[in-house]
Amino acid sequence: MTSQPEQTLENNLVGQLEKLGFKRVLIKGESDLLQNLKSQLEVHNKVTLSPNDFTQILNFINKGNVFERAKILRDRIPYTNDLGEFKTIELINQLHWCQNKFQVTQQVSMEGKYKNRYDVTLLINGLPLVQIELKRRGLELKEAFKQTDRYTIHSYGSGQGLFQFIQIFVISNGVNTKYYANTSLKDRSFKQTFYWSDTKNKLVTQLSNFTDIFLEPCHISKMVTKYVVLNESQKSLMVLRPYQFYAVEAIIDRVKTTPKFGYIWHTTGSGKTLTSFKTAQILTNLPQVYKVVFVVDRKDLDYQTTKEFNSFSKGSIDGTNNTQALVNQLADDTKLIVTTIQKLNTAISKARHMTKMESLKDKRIVFIFDECHRSQFGKTHEEIKGFFQGCQMFGFTGTPIFEENAGSNSYGKRTTTMLFGDCLHKYVITDAIRDENVLKFSVEYISTFKKKDHIMDINVEAIDEEEVMRAPQRLNNISDFIINNHGRKSHNREFTSIFCVSSVPTLIDYYNILHKKKLAGEHNLTVATIFSYGANVDLIDNDGFEQDWEEGEFGIAADNPRDEYRNPSKKHPREFLDEFIGHYNTKFATNYSTKDSQSFYNYYNDVANRVKHRQVDILLVVNMFLTGFDSKHLNTLYVDKNLKYHGLIQAFSRTNRILNELKSQGNIVCFRNLKQATDDAITLFSNINAKDEIIMQPYEDYVLKFNEAFIKLLQIAPTVNSVNDLPSEVEELEFIKAFRELMRIKNVLGTFTEFTFEDVSMPEQSFEDYKSKYLDLYDKAKGDNQKEKVSILADVDFELELIHRDEINVSYILKLLAKLKDAPEEEKEKQQKAIIDLMVGESQLRSKRELVEKFIRENLPNIEDSEQIQDEFAEFWTKERIDAIRKLSEEEGLESERLEDVISQYIYTEKEPLRDEVVSIMKNKPGLSKRRTTAERVIGKIIDFVDTFISGIAAA
Repeated sequence: MTSQPEQTLENNLVGQLEKLGFKRVLIKGESDLLQNLKSQLEVHNKVTLSPNDFTQILNFINKGNVFERAKILRDRIPYTNDLGEFKTIELINQLHWCQNKFQVTQQVSMEGKYKNRYDVTLLINGLPLVQIELKRRGLELKEAFKQTDRYTIHSYGSGQGLFQFIQIFVISNGVNTKYYANTSLKDRSFKQTFYWSDTKNKLVTQLSNFTDIFLEPCHISKMVTKYVVLNESQKSLMVLRPYQFYAVEAIIDRVKTTPKFGYIWHTTGSGKTLTSFKTAQILTNLPQVYKVVFVVDRKDLDYQTTKEFNSFSKGSIDGTNNTQALVNQLADDTKLIVTTIQKLNTAISKARHMTKMESLKDKRIVFIFDECHRSQFGKTHEEIKGFFQGCQMFGFTGTPIFEENAGSNSYGKRTTTMLFGDCLHKYVITDAIRDENVLKFSVEYISTFKKKDHIMDINVEAIDEEEVMRAPQRLNNISDFIINNHGRKSHNREFTSIFCVSSVPTLIDYYNILHKKKLAGEHNLTVATIFSYGANVDLIDNDGFEQDWEEGEFGIAADNPRDEYRNPSKKHPREFLDEFIGHYNTKFATNYSTKDSQSFYNYYNDVANRVKHRQVDILLVVNMFLTGFDSKHLNTLYVDKNLKYHGLIQAFSRTNRILNELKSQGNIVCFRNLKQATDDAITLFSNINAKDEIIMQPYEDYVLKFNEAFIKLLQIAPTVNSVNDLPSEVEELEFIKAFRELMRIKNVLGTFTEFTFEDVSMPEQSFEDYKSKYLDLYDKAKGDNQKEKVSILADVDFELELIHRDEINVSYILKLLAKLKDAPEEEKEKQQKAIIDLMVGESQLRSKRELVEKFIRENLPNIEDSEQIQDEFAEFWTKERIDAIRKLSEEEGLESERLEDVISQYIYTEKEPLRDEVVSIMKNKPGLSKRRTTAERVIGKIIDFVDTFISGIAAA
C-alpha cells in the first residue's frame, strides 16, 4: 500500500486517544450529541437536569457566532429548575482543567446546507471543542484546512449549532499535523496554522507523536481554557503557538518558585506582545502576586497597540499622559495595569505621588517589560528596581543586548542578562522562518556610485563624508531608482514601504526631491515622513533630533552618531516638518502640526494607522518606526544608512510579517553595502551558518528553480491544449499543483529588479496561456462546488492572489478599447484578440469577457470619438445590468425589487444571501424537497451577477 487510507489513520488515532484517557462514544447525529451533552453536563456538575432544565440551557447557549459562544463557554449558564429555584451550571472547569470529562467520537453527521460527516471530534463535558480533520498521506495539508472552511459554511451552524463551540481545529495527513483557532472565515488563513514543538523548538509533526503531547486530555483542556485568547477588538479567537506557551509557563513557574528575574528571547515578529500580555493576565490570578504591571515605551502606545491591549483585557490600558491615573491604579485594587516607562518613572520620582506610592515598596509586584532592549538601558531601570524592593522583573525582547552590541551610558555597558538574569525561553529568527511564522529577507545592494568617482561600493560603509553621501546627484539617482522599481517591489502597491536614511538633513533633501518629482508628474506615490526635531538647532549635539520625544535610545539603531544639522537655508528642521505635515494634511484632509507634543503624537498615530491601511506608499524616516512597528502590509525597506546588530535585525524585521501567498519575502533594498553588518547581526542573533535560512537565495537560483518547475509542468501537460485532454481530476490536480508552484516562483522572481522572461526557459505568452487553462480549472471547481457531489478540486487552494494584478482592471481595458478604436484597420483584429486574451488571463475579468466582446462588436463601430468610449461603455454596462436582473427575475420567478435589495445587501456585507432570504423573494415557493437546490442555484446566480457587473467596475 503506497499511502495510508484516511479510515485507517482515523481508527488508529481514535484508538490512541482512548489509551490517553478519552472515552469512546458513538454519536451518529445531533440527537445523539444532545443526549450525550445532557448526561455529561449532569456528571460534570453533579446534578440531575429535567427536560425543561436542559431546554433552558440549550436555549441560552444556542445564540451568537463562534466568538460569542466562546464567551458563553467560559461563563456559568443560568436556568430555573422545576421547583422554581434559580440555578447555574458550568460548561467547562477553567481552574482545574484536568477535572473535565473527555470523550472521543468519529464520523458525526450534520446536515445544513449540505450533509457533512466529520472525521474525529473531541468532546469536553459533551461539547465538541476540538475537531480533527484527516487526509491520507501524500495529500496536501491545505486540503484538510479548506475542508474545515467548507464545513463551517455548510453545516457547523446547523441545528443547535453545537459545532460552533469548536475552539481548536487539528489537521493532519499523518506525516504533518497542525492546529489553529476557530475564528471567522474572513480571518482564517492557512498562514495562521501552527506546528507544535518541544521546549527546544523541535517540531512535532507526526500525528501519533502530536497526539501523545498536544491531545493528551489535560494538555488540550489547558490549551482551551488558558491559551485560547478571546480578542475583543477583532471578535475572534486566537491560540498561542508552542514557543509562546512555553514562555508563559516558564515565567509562571518562576514566579511560583523563586523571586528571581528572567527574560524571554523571542525573535521580532513572533508575537511577543500577545505572549507577554497573556503572561500578565495569568499572573494576576496567582494569590502571591499583588499586581502585574505591563510596561511599554510611549512610542509603542499607538492607536493599534492601545486597541490590542484593551482587546485582551477591557479597560486595562490608560493611554493618556496623566501619571495620577497610574498612581491611582497602583494604589487601588486594579490587578493588571498597562503603562509606559515614562509614567512609571514619574510616579516614583515626584514627591507629590509619594503618599500613595510608599505603601507599595515591599509588595510582590511583577513588572513585564515589552521590547526590554530599548526601554531598560538607563537610569530608569535602577530607579524602578530600587523603589519597588519586593518586585520581580521580566523582559521580552527579539534582539537581546550582548557584550558585542551593548552601548555605553553612565552605567557602563549593560547587557540583557545583567539586568534580567537568565533567559527563560529562546525562539530565534531561524526557528521562526522554519516554522513559517515570519518570512525570509531578500537583500539587494544597489550601486550608487560610478567607477569614475573612484569610490568602490564595496567600501561604502567606510564613507562618512557628508558631501559624498548627500551629493545631490546620488540622492536623485536613488530617488529615481525607488520611483522606477517601487511597483515591482510592492506588487503594484499591494504593499507599503519604509525608507530609512542617515540624518534629518538627508531626509529633508530626499523628501524635497520626491515631492518635486511628484509635482512634475514623474510618479504618483504617496510619500509621508516623520522625525523629531531639536528645540534649538545651535544646541543639537551628536545625540540630536530624536531626544526631544523620548527617543534617545533610537540612536542604537544606527552605526554612526547623527551629524549636526548643517543649516542649508534659514529654515529650522521643525519648519520643514510642518511644511511636510501640511502636504499630508492636504492629502488626507487632516489638521496636524508640531505646535505641541500631543498634536505631534496624534500625527505619529495617524501616520502609523495609514501605513497599516496601505494609504501611504513610502514612509521616510531616520529612526522612528524601525523598531516595534508591526504592519503585515509592509513588505519593503529602502536603506540609506548604516545599520548594525540589533538595529539592523529590528529594521529588517519591519518587512517580514506573514500575510498571504503574494507576500513571499521581506524586501531589503540597500543603497550602502551592509553585507558585513548583516553577517555580523545574523551571527549574533542566530549563527552565520544559518544565513541561507534567513536571506533569500540570489536571483540566478530562482531562475533555475523556475526552469525546473517548468520541466515538471511539461511532463504533465506538454502543450497548452493537452490540459484539455487530462483524463481525470487526479491528473488535473497534478497540473494545478505544478502550475501553482510555477506561479509561486514567478511571484518571487518578479520582485527582483533585473527580472525579465528572457532569463527563463518559458516564454511569457506560454505562461499566460497555461494560466488561462489553470483559471478554467478553477472555474470548473467553483461550478462543481454548487453541486451536492463535491469535486476533489473543491478543497484545493488555487492562490488566486498570485494572479490578480491591480493595474489590469476595467479602467485599463477601456484605455485599450480607445487604442483599438484609433488603430489602423490592419491592426484592429490583432488588438481585439490581445484584449480578449488579457481578460481570459485575469481572474477578476473573465466573467466580463462576453459583455466586452459584445460592446466591441455592437457599440464600438458606432462611436465616432475614442474620448466618448468611457461614457458609452458606462451606459452600455448599466443597460446590460438592468437586463441581467430582469432576466434573472423572470427565469427564477423572483420579485425584482426585493431581488435588488438582496443583491445590495450582499454587496454591502460581502456575506452570501441566506437560503431562507432567497426563498422569501420567490413568487412560487418550491416544495421542501426542492427548496434547498433551488435556493442554492439562485444564490449562485446572484454571486455570478455581482462578479460580472459590480466587482472591479468601480475602477472604471
